[in-house]
Amino acid sequence: MNLTKPQARLRRRRRVRAKVSGTAQRPRISVFRSNRGIFAQLIDDDAGRTLAAVSWTEEELRKLTGADQAQRAGELLAQRARAAGIERAVFDRGGYRYHGRVKALADGAREAGLTL
Repeated sequence: MNLTKPQARLRRRRRVRAKVSGTAQRPRISVFRSNRGIFAQLIDDDAGRTLAAVSWTEEELRKLTGADQAQRAGELLAQRARAAGIERAVFDRGGYRYHGRVKALADGAREAGLTL
């Protein structure tokens, strides 16, 4: 059975999500990477709510590219998390390799004071 790239990613994503779940104290950082940018949100899976989010379409991130954009997005997400009283989170790579922009986002969040 041959899977397309998106189908293969979704299969990996389901495998990751079977093991990773967010709570109010330790929400899940969900990452979506498109060709043009990166999106991330802090999710409390118990309540089914998004606690904080960041998108590459925001004015500050729009002018940046690649890993710089992802790094800054991670920092912004961490600032918003701390404003919401969140210090720790669990990272959900969303079926992508922990490499490049996905890794840069996680590193940016860590540098801004979020414990992953």
